[in-house]
Amino acid sequence: MKKHQRPATNLFRLMFLGLSSAVLLSMGGCASSSTSYFGSAAAAPAFKVDAAWPKPLPNNWILGQVSGIATDADDHIWVLQRPGSLTEDERGASLSPPQSTCCKAAPPVLEFDAAGNLLRSWGGPGAGYNWPQNEHGIHVDAQGFVWVTGNGENDGQIIKFTRDGKFVLQIGKVGPQTGSADTTRLGRPAGVEVDAGTHEVYVADGYYNNRVIVFDADTGAYKRHWGAYGKPPAAVDNPTGRRTAPPTAAQLEQFGSPVHCARVARDGLVYVCDRLNNRVQVFKKDGTYVKQFSVSPATAGNGSVWDIVISRDPQQRFLFMADGRNNQVSTLLRETGEVVSTLGRPGRYAGEFHWVHDMAIDSKGNLYAGEVDTGKRAQRFVRVP
Repeated sequence: MKKHQRPATNLFRLMFLGLSSAVLLSMGGCASSSTSYFGSAAAAPAFKVDAAWPKPLPNNWILGQVSGIATDADDHIWVLQRPGSLTEDERGASLSPPQSTCCKAAPPVLEFDAAGNLLRSWGGPGAGYNWPQNEHGIHVDAQGFVWVTGNGENDGQIIKFTRDGKFVLQIGKVGPQTGSADTTRLGRPAGVEVDAGTHEVYVADGYYNNRVIVFDADTGAYKRHWGAYGKPPAAVDNPTGRRTAPPTAAQLEQFGSPVHCARVARDGLVYVCDRLNNRVQVFKKDGTYVKQFSVSPATAGNGSVWDIVISRDPQQRFLFMADGRNNQVSTLLRETGEVVSTLGRPGRYAGEFHWVHDMAIDSKGNLYAGEVDTGKRAQRFVRVP
């Protein structure tokens, strides 16, 4: 978009922008570093928002809540969005009769290239599977299969598709929720990630259950599950996903609800987002507890630890964490959990967030973030050398 300025104010604007940039850098608005991505542990990667990404959608489409975002081996970006989250005025062109010139809901699954061009789209109910009542998470595994989760009231399934949207496998089923002891179904699952080496799919389960559960990614056979500290999960009474105060010592004995992400590092450690308890718990692949670290532990509401992606340097030294309550992305040292920088703040401008919910990272270290509630967008943050 072309910017128009009055000539007499150009110098003042340039001076103001320069001062503002310096202030933002000192406050962590953009993590600044004089070394490369592979430099010292103290030098956190820096990013700048790409306000032109993605490009405008065709067909008069508009995005709803972007509940899931992922990257694949080609550095394509996959967005899972919620068509049902659009308000009447946002989907006015699809009403009968139309009430406005724009817009219509985009399909739930959209694939973009790094430049922001839409490559393909699909999703919704079909033969042989139960499309989620409320779309939540998306993951593209090393073989190119696309996994989708949902956290609707009766959602208890994850679904595997080809990249063209052809149904491959469903694990679990829809219906009344049963609890974390049930290994035949899930409990409003949040996120999935496939371990390419073992062909196992790790599920952050979820908004009703409070466990990590693992299945064979090819057959769907149950393998194992665990709760906080590697112990059997206990039932959570009436899980609402919100609190009016920070977690108590008793609440920290179990995962809160939701268990929102499970990410597998190259060294075999599994990082679990215990969102409502404001912490990351770390496990071995067999569920053995290793350690934990808290992030913004005084956060109440719907918690601070919403999603995590792991940096792509050889040692994977950083975790990038979406904090949807404080509306920022924190960079953590993976070894210690120390927060070394933050990105963004609450707001509606490019580079700011409202309910930043999900994250992805590409091979170049660029970050992608999706926003839910009224945020309803995907943003790209380009790594700065």
